[in-house]
Amino acid sequence: MNRSNSGANLPTLRSHNAALVLDLLRVAGARGISRLELAERTGLTPQAVSKITARLRAEGLAAEAGHRASTGGKPRTVLRLVPDAGYAIGLHLDRDELTTVLVDLSGTVAASRTAPLDLGAPADQVLTAATDAVAAVRGGGTGPGDRQVLGVGVAVPGPLDHRGGLLHRVTGFPQWDGYPLRDALAVRTGLPVVVDKDTNAAALGLALRAAGGGDFAYLHLGTGLGAGLVLGGALHRGARTAAGEFGHQTVQLDGPVCGCGGRGCIEALCLAAVARGDVAEAARVLGTGAANLVGLLDIDRVVLGGRTVAADPDAYVRGVRAVIDARAGLGGIDAPVPVVAAGGGDRPVAEGAAQLILAPLFGRAGGADGA
Repeated sequence: MNRSNSGANLPTLRSHNAALVLDLLRVAGARGISRLELAERTGLTPQAVSKITARLRAEGLAAEAGHRASTGGKPRTVLRLVPDAGYAIGLHLDRDELTTVLVDLSGTVAASRTAPLDLGAPADQVLTAATDAVAAVRGGGTGPGDRQVLGVGVAVPGPLDHRGGLLHRVTGFPQWDGYPLRDALAVRTGLPVVVDKDTNAAALGLALRAAGGGDFAYLHLGTGLGAGLVLGGALHRGARTAAGEFGHQTVQLDGPVCGCGGRGCIEALCLAAVARGDVAEAARVLGTGAANLVGLLDIDRVVLGGRTVAADPDAYVRGVRAVIDARAGLGGIDAPVPVVAAGGGDRPVAEGAAQLILAPLFGRAGGADGA
């Protein structure tokens, strides 16, 4: 298998069935999975599975992981994913910080770095910082130096056009409106690039790791406030890829002016409470917005993330849960909606950005081509 540093598409993954098989190998982890189990879980014939796994092995994507006792006949050969057969880079361009990760096919972080960033600086300076970060993690992982990097996923504050890779009027930084970030970074790095909102990237990463699936909202409170939505098992971007502008719902008519130009936005109220050190009020405001989402979408759970939440996760979980429970009680709903903290500060955003590249390889909706 060619492992040059240039971006590449793995040829086997052009097949939808091969992607299904590869995803089951990913989920099985180091323990592996037999061909018979692959056939049972995909609905493919054993012959089809044998052909697919043979190609995966020939291309270095799968390998034997020993044998498992059979209920009859000879022991079954168990196959596993080869994690270092490919890598993706995830970038989180926040308003004041740049987080970069190098992730292998299993989702394990092989290298990471964090550095200050001024998103308000000229575009050329921001692109240079991002390009340097990509180069740094490509050469700073634990694996071989000739690792195959499949592409770069970039997570930035919204709103933006995911399909076109264009930024819109990022709150507080309107000069980015219309900037072709995807194409500009692709030229700089020589790699395929996918651009999405920070909240969408984090939600995608969480969905790929979650057991049991279900609909959920990821609420990110950091330098701004936004949401990533997973509905029907897939990342929901909306018709114009602009879904999840959670922070700019009006909750106080004629309230304080927000950075977006509106008044009484939940982001403005929440960040104001954070700035004066009133965590209880910030959590109450965040809970009000979360309760609106739960009532509107009837989602299974709410996941809280971001640097601000990471500083006091218990307080935010308690505060948000209290508002959601109180609202549910008014409607006569007895089943509580779980509220949990994602943990990891802002790193889940960068890791999710890498999954923008990897998810389509495993046939998972919501990645590079998902809408």
